Amino acid sequence: MELKDILSVCDHTLLRQDCTVEEIKTLCDEGIRYGVASVCIPPCHVAGAKAYVGDKLKICTVIGFPNGYSTPKVKAYEAQDAIANGADEIDMVIDLAMVKDKCWDDVLREIKALRDVTTGHTLKVIIETCLLTEGEKKMMCKIVSASGADFIKTSTGFSTGGATREDVKLLRECCEPHVKVKASGGIKTLQDAEDMIALGAERLGTSRIVKLAVQMEAEAAQAEAEAPASGAPAAQSEY
Repeated sequence: MELKDILSVCDHTLLRQDCTVEEIKTLCDEGIRYGVASVCIPPCHVAGAKAYVGDKLKICTVIGFPNGYSTPKVKAYEAQDAIANGADEIDMVIDLAMVKDKCWDDVLREIKALRDVTTGHTLKVIIETCLLTEGEKKMMCKIVSASGADFIKTSTGFSTGGATREDVKLLRECCEPHVKVKASGGIKTLQDAEDMIALGAERLGTSRIVKLAVQMEAEAAQAEAEAPASGAPAAQSEY
C-alpha cells in the first residue's frame, strides 16, 4: 500500500493538554503537506486552526474527552460550539458508566442527541474498547449502527490501551455496513496502519504516520545530497 494512500485516511492528531498554538500550526502545515483526512485537535484550538487553514484542511475535534462522563446536554453544547468555531468532524466519547450499567436506551439517546446537533458534519463515536467486554463492544456496534453516526472509533488514546487488530476486526464485522471504523491509539508503524486498514478501518487516529513520512522525506533528501553529482567521475580507489 502506498504511503500517500495511508496518509489520506489519517486524522493527524495532537490532543496533549498543553499543546501550543505553534504546535497546532505545525500539525496543520503537516496535514496540508501530506494530504491527511483531517487534523484532530482540542476544542480550544478549533477556531484558530480553522482561521489558519481555511478550506485547505478538515478540522476534527473531540467532545466529552477523554472520560465521556459529561452530561448529554453538555456534550451537545460542546459539539455545537465546536461546529460554530469551524469544526468539520466531531469525535465524541460515550458515557461508559451507562454502558457498564447496561442503560442501552440512554446510550443510544445520547449519541442521537449529538447526531441531531452535528447534521451535515462527520460524527465519530469513541467507545473505548480497552474498557469494554466483548459483549459490550458488540452491543455498542448495534447502538452506533442505529444512531445515525458515521463512524465507530476504538479509543481515546488516553486510557489503558489503544486500537488492536482484534477489536478493529470485531467492530467491522458487527457494525452495519454504513458505519465506518476508526482505529485510534497505538498505531506506530506503517505495518500497523496497513493491518488496520486491511481489517476494515477506514480512518486512523495517529500522529506517527506523518512523523514517519517526514522522517522518510528527510532521509531521501539527505541521500540525494550525499550522492555524487550527475556526470561527475566516480571516486578512484586507492587500491
